[in-house]
Amino acid sequence: MSEEPIIKVQNLRKVYRLGTVDVSALRGVSLEVDAGEFVAVLGPSGSGKSTLFHIIGAMLAPSGGTVRVDGLELGQLREAERSHMRKRTVGFVFQRFNLLPTLTAEENIRIAQHIAGKADADEDHFQRIIQFLGIAHRLRHKPFALSGGEQQRIAIARALVNKPPILLADEPTGNLDSENSLAVLDTLKNLNQELNQTVLMITHNPDAAAYCTQRVVRMKDGRIV
Repeated sequence: MSEEPIIKVQNLRKVYRLGTVDVSALRGVSLEVDAGEFVAVLGPSGSGKSTLFHIIGAMLAPSGGTVRVDGLELGQLREAERSHMRKRTVGFVFQRFNLLPTLTAEENIRIAQHIAGKADADEDHFQRIIQFLGIAHRLRHKPFALSGGEQQRIAIARALVNKPPILLADEPTGNLDSENSLAVLDTLKNLNQELNQTVLMITHNPDAAAYCTQRVVRMKDGRIV
């Protein structure tokens, strides 16, 4: 018997209430991602890809359908369990790097260990990640002293420091120039190919999606097309 997909979404629906009007952001989306895949969800603004991202990351509740992430049925989890899942199962990378400006790069990474309550943090894993990402020599710098590409690699290290089985990347090149965008996309591709990291990336940029040589899922008007 084949293993269960690490992400399994079935007939997912999301309706937002805006005043007296219901707006359907997701209209019966089904998607499976296997462990070790690098999958891009490509679509224009308003296609529903960000809503899908936030539901898979347990940051938003669906209006209908089912979502299983790493064996957990998200609809059956209490809020405390959803919070625990976010800390241990999913690493998040966003368009805005979300680094704390008063902390050094290393402190910005290690704060994820603190939030997850990992007193027994794996120091070997920390060193392996920062070496892999090529940021070991920048750890004492604060965000203002780092390039955009370096800041995003710090954010990726923060997302990976607790060994999440899934990395969710939301428009990870949206704030970067072409050179730094390519560097970050290369990083994600190498994480997938060399460390077998499962990556689900959402983007509106076809060039970014093209880095996902395994599979590109296209969305439009709340549906997979």
